[in-house]
Amino acid sequence: MEGLLYISAMIVALAFAILVIFVIRTLRSATKTLDHMKNTMTELKEQVVGITKETEQLLHRTNQLADDLQQKSESLNMVFDSVKDMGQAVQQVNQSVRHVADRVATETERQSGQIAQVVQWGNVAIDLYKRFKERTKVKDVNQTKEEL
Repeated sequence: MEGLLYISAMIVALAFAILVIFVIRTLRSATKTLDHMKNTMTELKEQVVGITKETEQLLHRTNQLADDLQQKSESLNMVFDSVKDMGQAVQQVNQSVRHVADRVATETERQSGQIAQVVQWGNVAIDLYKRFKERTKVKDVNQTKEEL
């Protein structure tokens, strides 16, 4: 029975040795995984710091662009206000021109009879002038013939 006790103790010792070997392997694997994780976390931290710096720079540039855009927008608002004022001025000029044109048309219609008479008298005057010119030409030709 003593032999059985030694064999049992040997089996227990062997099982314990196998268990310790597997625990050591597991712990080594866990250590490697933790080291790899540590390296990954270090790299990730460096990348996050780099990304944070770039993000801050990008945010700063974005703020500058927003300020510049705001200034240009305000400048454009002044231009649009000026254009609006000019449009109103042009509209007033157009209204004045329409008013004058309407008055001229009304007066022309009202005095159309007188205008027709003036045109007729003008035609008569032109006709008389042409006749006068023809007579003076004829007289000049006759005088020239007599002198020859």
